[in-house]
Amino acid sequence: MDERRTRLLAIGAVVAAALFWSSSYAVTKQVLAEVGPLTIGAIRFTMAAGLLAVMVRMRRTPVPRPDARQRRMIYLSGLLGITAYFVLENIGVELSVASDASLIVATYPLMTMLLELVVFRTRMPLLRVGGVLLATVGAFLVVRNGAEVGGGARWFGDVLLLLGGLVWAGYNVLGTYAGRGQDALNLTYHQTVAGAAGFLLASLLEIGDWRMPGGAASALLAYLAVACSVGGFLLYNYGLRRMASSVAVNILNLVPVFGVLGAVVINGEAVGPAQVVGGVIIVAGVALGLAERRTAVERAAVASSPSLQGP
Repeated sequence: MDERRTRLLAIGAVVAAALFWSSSYAVTKQVLAEVGPLTIGAIRFTMAAGLLAVMVRMRRTPVPRPDARQRRMIYLSGLLGITAYFVLENIGVELSVASDASLIVATYPLMTMLLELVVFRTRMPLLRVGGVLLATVGAFLVVRNGAEVGGGARWFGDVLLLLGGLVWAGYNVLGTYAGRGQDALNLTYHQTVAGAAGFLLASLLEIGDWRMPGGAASALLAYLAVACSVGGFLLYNYGLRRMASSVAVNILNLVPVFGVLGAVVINGEAVGPAQVVGGVIIVAGVALGLAERRTAVERAAVASSPSLQGP
């Protein structure tokens, strides 16, 4: 009974993490009405860095500090995966719609897998090749629908979101090396500090548009920092320690489903047939691409990957 209860709690934690992460697109779209995309990132990750700093200081078991070389790699991965990625994501969501973002993000695990293939020289099974091609077709349908329905701006936003996937893949692979010997909390804290610093500098480009956000926007910014940047990470890792990594990653395929529902409920977006078909194809491609048994290298990459933070 205890084992079953533990497993159910673990599954529930990962599902909750997927729910938090999927909602970030619709919530960001709401905040963009009052706050610029770069300023959103600066506020969100500065708050998250502060919370993580408190958690690191309060921990009872100290962990070794990374040496100077490792710190440089960790900070670089933070700038890549937090500053660069979320600049592309926030601007992409501003130009596009949250439902497109939620569907396109389903291709990110496959982009990461392809980069790992290049870096680790692992053999790519036929099922994975099929999954990559299938998810690519789905993403093409979503982006083409954006161009037809929303015009050039929405198309460009979708392209930025796809570029964000390539940046996220690079972040994962770099983080695999940068995070060796560090636990997830310590690694995420240092990366978030670097990412927040990068965003604070980038947000100066919007200084002329700075104004105090209203109560609703402030609450949503707090939600992005606490729930999406910190809470989702903790929930995911709680579940990951109690189940196989492949099971946890497969549960995260719920992100695009939850994301589209959030875009409809929170933003009142209409989901067209092309988005539905593209989303189904993307999720099918992701599931197919993850169907093969993981190699030892891939398992290590997923377990130590900073992608556990999620969007």
